[in-house]
Amino acid sequence: MNNFNFYSPTFFVFGKERENEAGKYVKRFGGTRVLIHYGGGSVCKSGLLDRVKESLTAEGIYFSELGGVKPNPRSGLVYKGIEICKKENIDFILAVGGGSTIDSSKAIALGALYEGDFWDFYEGKRIDKALPVATILTISAAGSEGSTGSVITHENGMLKRAANGDALRPVFSILNPELTVTLPNYQTACGATDMMAHVMERYFTNTKDIEITDRLCEGILLTIIKEAPKALANPTDYESRANLMWAGMVAHNDICGVGRDQDWSSHQLEHELSALYDVAHGAGLAVMFPAWMKYVMYHDVMRFAQFAVRVWGCEMDYQQPENTARQGIAKLEQFLISIGMPVRFAELNAKAEDIPALVKTLGLGNQTLGSFVKLTEKDVTAIYKLAI
Repeated sequence: MNNFNFYSPTFFVFGKERENEAGKYVKRFGGTRVLIHYGGGSVCKSGLLDRVKESLTAEGIYFSELGGVKPNPRSGLVYKGIEICKKENIDFILAVGGGSTIDSSKAIALGALYEGDFWDFYEGKRIDKALPVATILTISAAGSEGSTGSVITHENGMLKRAANGDALRPVFSILNPELTVTLPNYQTACGATDMMAHVMERYFTNTKDIEITDRLCEGILLTIIKEAPKALANPTDYESRANLMWAGMVAHNDICGVGRDQDWSSHQLEHELSALYDVAHGAGLAVMFPAWMKYVMYHDVMRFAQFAVRVWGCEMDYQQPENTARQGIAKLEQFLISIGMPVRFAELNAKAEDIPALVKTLGLGNQTLGSFVKLTEKDVTAIYKLAI
């Protein structure tokens, strides 16, 4: 196991109707002038936004609003939010929504305390400070409610990039599984896929003797595999929604990733897909992750065989473990199909002729992508072709 530091200070407020306590927790964590950031749609129609505003008002907290976040959040709205924060002396960001809203809120929090372009942080500038961010989660998926990360698409060139830093971890997150029951099944399935990908990016590693985090990863995956179909079959099943909501957080707050090398190349490959085609992140991952697995499997066949046996219940073929490894990948694809996810380029309306453009925008040049297997531009091209 590698040396590691782990710092995860987010205060979680979990359960039914807990969004009504938002004002109390904003005050507890020092917020006096709040920007409420959200998308629209169900947040407004369900009355959630009104309940949040009532809670802030009851605590005497000033607030401003900025809606309009879309999936694969864009830089334009971030710039607008930064302008509001500086103009109105905002000292706290409250994200009401899913991963896109939270990521956009984190970007605004960075830019509000920075004199330069917030995009500098998405091109590698070290993150030292940001306005405090809190979340009220409405979809179990990205894990942004407990993570250090944010992903934004810059509209100049449609570049989709990530920024990471401890200052971006939310100070508190309100998780009410009831807020997810009205989601379309497709969004629920995309969320489950995203969670699984967050775990698998950590699971496929070159680090040895990491049984504790292997088992954590496997347990989270088994939970998602069990609970996602239940939530899809009965969207009002509170317990399945609750298990998925907590699984999404644990999948990405890095408790299952400490002490081990992590990969993240499948996410970066997907980022180019969703930036170009504006597809749901989970749907893009459903296409890219199996393709990546097929390409890199022989680098460590026994790790893939372990994945097949422990997660998917396959029998171990000790004579030809590659057979077991392939069965595990096939089981993953079958599961993704069963919950309504795409597994091929054509299902995303992605085109083979766009592969050179996808590779180019990755910007690898002479560098490599990933950790489990260090991928060159030639490797990346081959993986995209496998996804066809």
